[in-house]
Amino acid sequence: MGLVARAEHVGSLLRPDYLLAARSERQRDRLTAASFKATEDRAVREVVALQREAGCPVVTDGELRRESFQGEFTAAVDGVAGAELDAWLWGDWYSEEFGHRHVERPGELAVVGRLRKRRNLAAEEFTFLRAHLDGTGGTAPTIKVTLPSPSLFAGLWSPTSSGPYRTLDDFLSDVVEILCDEVRELVRLGCRYIQLDAPHYPLLVDPRWREFYEARGWDADRWLGYGIELDNAVIAAGQPATFGFHLCRGNQDSRWLVSGAYESIARPVFTTLRADRLLLEYDDERSGGFDPLRFVPEDRVVVLGLVTTKHPRLEPHRELLARVDDASQRVGLERLAIGTQCGFATSLHGNRLSGEDQRRKLELVVTTAERAFGSA
Repeated sequence: MGLVARAEHVGSLLRPDYLLAARSERQRDRLTAASFKATEDRAVREVVALQREAGCPVVTDGELRRESFQGEFTAAVDGVAGAELDAWLWGDWYSEEFGHRHVERPGELAVVGRLRKRRNLAAEEFTFLRAHLDGTGGTAPTIKVTLPSPSLFAGLWSPTSSGPYRTLDDFLSDVVEILCDEVRELVRLGCRYIQLDAPHYPLLVDPRWREFYEARGWDADRWLGYGIELDNAVIAAGQPATFGFHLCRGNQDSRWLVSGAYESIARPVFTTLRADRLLLEYDDERSGGFDPLRFVPEDRVVVLGLVTTKHPRLEPHRELLARVDDASQRVGLERLAIGTQCGFATSLHGNRLSGEDQRRKLELVVTTAERAFGSA
């Protein structure tokens, strides 16, 4: 099972206002690259301090250097045109509290050439964190680096406009090789924990999204199995690092994409995926119950995403502990951990929480883990 950590957040953290302002200035060519990087470094140091003060045993750089959690792939790779922020956010987003929102899929999104990696996706993120934590004294927390699941990029490919790639297999083969190269480099640099994010798999619990995939000629069940094969290739390339795998139902501006239990995808995902830790969204009734956890092999850890990042209200300890107890009837307590349901800022927009709300949520994850398991 690798990493021993009973408390964990998914990865992204809110961008401070000064970082958002600096990004805007950089895009307008009003700020030098060096000045912008110095601002990013400051923001990362601050979120590392935040996580350490909250007692987090696993820390990230909050994905603060990225426009969105998956956007760093196309930012670091040549061959894709039109991959602006909305390329990752399109769809019907729902929230009873904040109102529904529709985002159109960009029409200009296309593969225009063979994929070529210009720079690393996350190696700089890791080396900065490693250098920063090496000098803080005491027991350093585990650094986690997050990367997108390779099949997440299947939507970039089209049978009518995908440049040199005649088939989806050809295209995803290059995606996988780029991600395999990335995890090999991360491990060479000393990274011990890598997480793959795959929010596209739970979309298959919704009939409308299954129809979307099948309309592109992809049988949903076969597509899921193929995606897991690609994930396993990346995981194999990153051995001996511990791998986490995150599943959620959409998370953007405190809104969500789909509802539905894991039941219809649990067997293939939980039994054939070779990740060590499964970070699963379980913050409200949209996720269904814990019965699908019966498929989780005995050598895997389940990180229950019980603490929501979609609103600032704090979940009572007693309710969280009761849900941990409920889940332990399907997965032994020794194989459970507690975490957030998703990131706080899937993209630079972030969810509808303040920095102080975020701090309280992180502290809640840690204190609940200490009460439920004796340590975080």
